[in-house]
Amino acid sequence: MRIVKSIRTLLFAVVVLAMSAASFAQVGIGISVNFGPPALPVYEQPPCPAEGYIWTPGYWAYGPYGYYWVPGTWVLAPQPGFLWTPGWWGWGGSAFIFHVGYWGPQIGFYGGINYGFGYFGNGYEGGRWDNGRFFYNRSVNNINVTNIHNVYNTTVINNTTVNRVSYNGGNGGITARPTPQQEAAERERHIPPVAAQTQHEEAARNDPQQRASVNQGRPAVAATARPGELKGSGAVPAREAGAPYHPPAGNEQAGRPENNVPRPGNEAAGRPENNAPRPGGNEAAGYPGNNNVPRPPTPTHAKDIQPHERPPAPNTGNPKTDQKYQQQQDKLYAKQEQQHQKLQQKQEQDHQRAAQQKADEARNQQMEQRHAQQTQQMEQKHTQQQQHLQQKQQPPQQHSEPRPAK
Repeated sequence: MRIVKSIRTLLFAVVVLAMSAASFAQVGIGISVNFGPPALPVYEQPPCPAEGYIWTPGYWAYGPYGYYWVPGTWVLAPQPGFLWTPGWWGWGGSAFIFHVGYWGPQIGFYGGINYGFGYFGNGYEGGRWDNGRFFYNRSVNNINVTNIHNVYNTTVINNTTVNRVSYNGGNGGITARPTPQQEAAERERHIPPVAAQTQHEEAARNDPQQRASVNQGRPAVAATARPGELKGSGAVPAREAGAPYHPPAGNEQAGRPENNVPRPGNEAAGRPENNAPRPGGNEAAGYPGNNNVPRPPTPTHAKDIQPHERPPAPNTGNPKTDQKYQQQQDKLYAKQEQQHQKLQQKQEQDHQRAAQQKADEARNQQMEQRHAQQTQQMEQKHTQQQQHLQQKQQPPQQHSEPRPAK
């Protein structure tokens, strides 16, 4: 069956690639690279901008020009009680694989990587939730007590070996393994990186100064006060590289997306740039030949989704089979349209309620983040349903028998 070439298919593909994260019931696994990321740079943490923001440490992501640094930043928690488990690179036996970070009620395994500022390789020492408010540990966080009063001081004894290694396993990597509690945390309900985080990563990807090949492991912006603000007083440069940067030769062809694992959002996990052209002629591998082609924006509300086009009529050559396939397509299309309209109505009601209650900025931001997650998760689900149906309706491949040698 022909691949559906429609606006909906294009949008689905963009959503699946653009969302950098774990889904509600799983931990996402994304791109794999055959050499490890650079060492973690040394940098200072900018002050927390307001109550309710939680520190998310910086990390090396992978794009068409190799590794690039995504600055650490303060992110408004998507809901009270949720904490951030950072993403991490781990050796998978034949390549380094990126495990996408996620929000959840417990901190999961993040490779034993010592990201600092409370993330010392095991759990989080930077703060805790108490009756719906987040309290900050000033001993590991940069908190202005003039603006934020819910603070405490607890000295953290860090038993983790202090180094700047940014990956688990492989040659020279961290040797930590997940505890039973951390494995249980991975199976809990998760929220993927919020829209502000995916936009933050995209801003870093588009800045050449963030690429390891340019900054030699010392990024121009190592941390920011708020997501996406890579310029201005809130942008903090790295003091120094964590270790000398020695990239292997021919690294532009080292990354490959792990397409067999569904991922909502992260670009560190199956990122859009990994399907963008790379130096060395990726056009032959199915990549577009122009890296400057604008991409459709990731929808943040159900109303932002482009009208869905119906897939073309099946044409297998068997009328009965075509009729059966068409009925399956119609049923799926109607079901997805109903879900789309239901979500759009719900989000519009949320906006009306927030306006009536004169919600403050923090509540509005949390609502918008929730709407973006709902929209992205729905589109990811619809993508998977469409792909699954297409796979079921694919005719069996015909294998030609080899001709005997004359």
